[in-house]
Amino acid sequence: MGNAEDCSICLDQIKAKKTLKCRHSFCSKCIESVFRLKPACPICNTFHGVYTGTQPAGTMSVTRSFQSLPGYRHCGSIAIDYVFASGVQGPEHPNPGKQYRGTARTAYLPDCAEGEKVLKLLQKAFDQRLIFTIGRSATTGLNNVITWNDIHHKTSRSGGPQCFGFPDPTYLSRVQEELRLKGVTDED
Repeated sequence: MGNAEDCSICLDQIKAKKTLKCRHSFCSKCIESVFRLKPACPICNTFHGVYTGTQPAGTMSVTRSFQSLPGYRHCGSIAIDYVFASGVQGPEHPNPGKQYRGTARTAYLPDCAEGEKVLKLLQKAFDQRLIFTIGRSATTGLNNVITWNDIHHKTSRSGGPQCFGFPDPTYLSRVQEELRLKGVTDED
């Protein structure tokens, strides 16, 4: 087993030590090569810098309603509309040059302090192209379509988790953790 001064990437003694803000240390050349793929610590997954995804061009708009969501009787709700036109896949997508079909999705949040915090984080993730990607739909099995990208959304106002709706008492904390794993936090 290596000692504390071994690089966990090359497993050799650290050369030209680079210590990240999360306090993990690596050879500077090793961590630079990792950061070219994903700017996150390979030990704790803390992001260093901004991670940009492969989401195609689209829009995110927000409307607010006095209608409450199950489990959030004390407040109104927020509807997020995502709209993407059809287009052609770029070099960052699975099949560059192939067409993909546009889509529109609506998601819901409670209009409370924590819901507002999640909305701001989702806007940041959308701007970093992290919420959607192009690939194979887990629902339909179709290829070359716009799909969710591991940041869960509530696409139904009700019906609970099994219907992608509310009530779901741990949803807001879970989605914040999913966003954190993609480097999207309220720090900065």
